[in-house]
Amino acid sequence: MTLPLRRPARLRAALLVIALLGTVLAGCGTEKVGDNPIKSAGVLRVGTEGTYSPFSYHDQATGQLTGYDVDVAKAVGEKLGVEVEFVETPWDSIFAGLEAKRFDVVANEVTINPERQAKYDLSQPYSVGEGVIVTRADDDSITSLADLKGKTTAQSSTSNWAKVARDAGADVEAVEGFAQAITLLNQGRIDATVNDSIAVYAYLAETGDKSVKIAAQTGEKSEQGLAARKNSGYLPELNRALDDLRADGTLAEISQRYLKADATGAAGQEAPAPAVRSGLQLVLDNLWPLAKAAITATIPLTIISFVVGLVIALAVALARISSNVVLSNIARFYISIIRGTPLLVQLVIVFYGLPKFGVTLPAFTAAVIAFSLNVGGYAAEIIRSAILSIPKGQWEAAETIGLSYAGSLRRIILPQAARVAVPPLSNTLISLVKDTSLASVILVTELFRKAQEIGAPTFDFFSTYTAAAVYYWAICLVLSFGQSRLERRLERYVAR
Repeated sequence: MTLPLRRPARLRAALLVIALLGTVLAGCGTEKVGDNPIKSAGVLRVGTEGTYSPFSYHDQATGQLTGYDVDVAKAVGEKLGVEVEFVETPWDSIFAGLEAKRFDVVANEVTINPERQAKYDLSQPYSVGEGVIVTRADDDSITSLADLKGKTTAQSSTSNWAKVARDAGADVEAVEGFAQAITLLNQGRIDATVNDSIAVYAYLAETGDKSVKIAAQTGEKSEQGLAARKNSGYLPELNRALDDLRADGTLAEISQRYLKADATGAAGQEAPAPAVRSGLQLVLDNLWPLAKAAITATIPLTIISFVVGLVIALAVALARISSNVVLSNIARFYISIIRGTPLLVQLVIVFYGLPKFGVTLPAFTAAVIAFSLNVGGYAAEIIRSAILSIPKGQWEAAETIGLSYAGSLRRIILPQAARVAVPPLSNTLISLVKDTSLASVILVTELFRKAQEIGAPTFDFFSTYTAAAVYYWAICLVLSFGQSRLERRLERYVAR
């Protein structure tokens, strides 16, 4: 793909683990398909990012998914006579989603190259571009690819263009997206960035940015097509639809609409400078969508995961202090696994890994499971230490009045342990609020994902991320206030 990644390197490592797992499980099997598998299915499920304007993004006026790749996919579906369903997925996990059969094809400016052709079914190209070098407008030191030697560029670390820059002798800094690269370029922290001409022209048309320029071409062409699972049987139908769309001028019309240029790489019409909203106006116009994402996704995900996680934590803590060696070792192993692996990896395994075993979960459910298991692992040690902090005499006193083990826990020990555990458990809850932002990796449209969607059309991610940070902060302030009230309420259970 010619476009920059959307997630940090740790996600790529997690996806590599899942990909290796999938390879072992899947072996060399192929899908059974008919002559017209797409028409037979009656629906074409399309994976796309939804956060990269103008290829795949949400229209600010309607909130609907739109963009160059989105309209191409819709036009393909119309030619084939099937309904098109879009599944929004971050680029870093989009091929994992394809392998997990979350969708049928990827429409997200997937660059066609031999490595991908060996692993996936790639259609004929529906857009063609060339590599360009972008520098600051006042920098004339780079006029060719050879001039990158010794310079610093910013690229998505696994993109085609990162390799081009690295092979030219550049020192490549890894970034998550083109907007970040442009920011670093304007700040003087890098000397250039290399990308596809289509992406660069789209950025310039969308933002009217005069601070950067295209300084040179790399001499390499890039072709983008639709991607499907290997041996899917989809290619004949997809290619026939693309041929028809090219012949009747639909592809050219779509490319002019979104890119203000010919998608075949020919020079297009220069776009008029757009009226760009200020960052403040962008945030003010989207206060409710951000709040709605927090109310309908972030907060419920936090509450459900924390409650379920506490139940798991209590059971694990009791098993951990049990005299039963088997139970104690199982609990110890569970805690070790949870605390020894990143939460991001756990999310990816639950959502993208379980389908390898025939278990496909909805995104929100998968997020709840992963977060609950994570909370359970960390909170178990908090609860265990809180229980052990209660003087042994409390247990002995409970026995003298005839209380059973369960009765002693419920009526004597846990009420006192709760007071000790509240502060560290509150920290776990507050961390969980912020950790829910990782759920965007597995398609949950929570607060952070909504901020990405809002910032994508204008590339003003700083404003929307700042607004999202304020929302997270407000939620955490409310939780901190609740923590103080709860601590005072539990004071009466403390033995004096």
